[in-house]
Amino acid sequence: MTERQKDRPWLMRTYAGHSTAEASNELYRRNLAKGQTGLSVAFDLPTQTGYDPDHILARGEVGRVGVPVSHLGDMRRLFQDIPLEQMNTSMTINATAMWLLALYQVAAEEQGADITQLQGTTQNDIVKEYLSRGTHVFPPGPSLRLTTDMIAYTVNHIPKWNPINICSYHLQEAGATPVQEISYAMSTAIAVLDSVRDSGQVPPERFGEVVARISFFVNAGVRFIEEMCKMRAFGRIWDKVTRERYGIENEKQRRFRYGVQVNSLGLTEAQPENNVQRIVLEMLAVTLSKDARARAVQLPAWNEALGLPRPWDQQWSLRIQQVLALESDLLEYEDIFAGSHVIEAKVESLVAECLAEIDRIQEMGGAMAAVESGYLKGELVSSHAERRARIEAGEDKIVGVNCFQQTEENPLTSDLDGAIMTVDAAVEALTVERIGRWKAERQESSDRQGDGDPFVFPTVMQALDRLKEAATGDENLMEATLECARAGVTTGEWSNALREVFGEFRAPTGVSSAPVAVTAEEGTPMALVRAKVSRTAEELGSGRLRLLVGKPGLDGHSNGAEQIAVRARDAGFEVVYQGIRLTPEEISSAALAEDVHCVGLSILSGSHSALVPDVLERLRAAGAGDIPVVLGGIIPQADAVALKKAGVAAVFTPKDFGITEIIGRIVDEIRKANKLYPLDGTEGAPGADTTATTDAIASTEVPA
Repeated sequence: MTERQKDRPWLMRTYAGHSTAEASNELYRRNLAKGQTGLSVAFDLPTQTGYDPDHILARGEVGRVGVPVSHLGDMRRLFQDIPLEQMNTSMTINATAMWLLALYQVAAEEQGADITQLQGTTQNDIVKEYLSRGTHVFPPGPSLRLTTDMIAYTVNHIPKWNPINICSYHLQEAGATPVQEISYAMSTAIAVLDSVRDSGQVPPERFGEVVARISFFVNAGVRFIEEMCKMRAFGRIWDKVTRERYGIENEKQRRFRYGVQVNSLGLTEAQPENNVQRIVLEMLAVTLSKDARARAVQLPAWNEALGLPRPWDQQWSLRIQQVLALESDLLEYEDIFAGSHVIEAKVESLVAECLAEIDRIQEMGGAMAAVESGYLKGELVSSHAERRARIEAGEDKIVGVNCFQQTEENPLTSDLDGAIMTVDAAVEALTVERIGRWKAERQESSDRQGDGDPFVFPTVMQALDRLKEAATGDENLMEATLECARAGVTTGEWSNALREVFGEFRAPTGVSSAPVAVTAEEGTPMALVRAKVSRTAEELGSGRLRLLVGKPGLDGHSNGAEQIAVRARDAGFEVVYQGIRLTPEEISSAALAEDVHCVGLSILSGSHSALVPDVLERLRAAGAGDIPVVLGGIIPQADAVALKKAGVAAVFTPKDFGITEIIGRIVDEIRKANKLYPLDGTEGAPGADTTATTDAIASTEVPA
């Protein structure tokens, strides 16, 4: 043991939430009892995108990838018997972040908490939603206003709270290089800080308090050295920006504060036991180096590429952190990489490249302008396409996927359906019934009163009218939102009121601007697929084959769908891709209007059992049941079998990776549906097994 005092461990979290507020509360209390030192709340997609569970777009999504929180009653149940004044709570919420923070504050007030002592983080980074995660609601301008108002409010009223978590995590999941990850996150931070400064809500002499409350949420991939250097570069650039652009002299206020979840994109369905060592290596990149050590760490579970992890799987990830922090001597030493010329050279290179890219974005008008122009999205789609091409070519090795594929039987997955947690389908019906009862029974007063008293409420309509009135002006929206929370307003009602004022936004897809990533030289797989596409189109007399790529429901993880769209385009297809958040009715209508030869659906949120049969039924009802429908996503084997029986032509999961091969398989399904003979061997022949296990329509990322 050295003489220096041992460092405190980082906050240990597990990203969790599912089914109902009661079930999630039980899970949180169980995890805290196991030694978890902070909470990280996963909300379901309706909550994240501002819909109540009885909305048409919420069908199949309620309680799937997180917990539904529709009103104050749900928030009370979520944290029952958990003293919020003593807790450090991270909430992964963005478009509706202000609303969830208001519910959290009011629930804490009802517990008797001093809100100035509340500690935690609301993610609240809307830029990466436009680029990668897809839970945006409002246009960039109003979204930035919501973020700005939250920051100003928390600095003045909840000073220990982190009102925004600038996220580079999801950028890496969308294919960002380290330079893009740093540059885009820093550009977002600049846009946010400029907005808060220019709003005048915080006096210049207190602006250091704003900077001190900005935190980051980053991704740690498997390239250990590069990831560690990335974090050192992040810290240096943040120090430079806050000192030179904003004049922050206090070194403590300039400190780069970040939490991390290690990479989910690299977790594989093939030989999933290998994910354990991947997770450990990725964690070391953000913990070994004291000068770039994360303040909070949450680890995915080994089986997230298969489906929803069970409590035991989450416990395993928590124990990995505890062994490193408590059994090793990691926390007893100063930075063990200080003075390394290898590390220093890499860090300097990253800093120089990132500063150049940040300047390029500023010349465009900043992060928001670069979102609206499609520049950022286009760059990410291109980077992801290049990454996928390297994997398929074998240049980037992934053990168990494109090398060392032979394996012994895995006892962890011998019962595939038991290797993940499933959400009871009855949960959605229960939640829908509950919100109906909440709306019918919530207590309404006859006149506006309260003004901050958490136990005296205005009517729901009064609170919503007040919110819209505030939104049409320029006052801070947090107080009106708190009134809504106390009045019993629901998530959908709050969001719809702001939709009336702000409108909605459909982000650029980045597909049309993506360059060719896989060339078609003679003899290559792409050349063969292009020939199949051309030959089939000629035989059908259709000019070009047309593929509709659809994202039904609220799943905004569009990276895989975009890669399919790009590769199909390069193979000679005419691609119809309208982005995320479509109803089965909209998808089937588009398929008919565009006279497509195949419909490809991408779902990673678990809503496939409800939404895919709906698309099939609508096509049949319209007399287009002969259009083959293929599906990609995180689909358990039992569900894949059921969907095939329902009429899905092929099911693709993250086990394989050959997108070019999958485009060829789609052509085979088109030929089979049109009673054309197979072009190569028995592939696509009648009766052949078409339940592929390939990451075709969906990427290997996990919803977070």
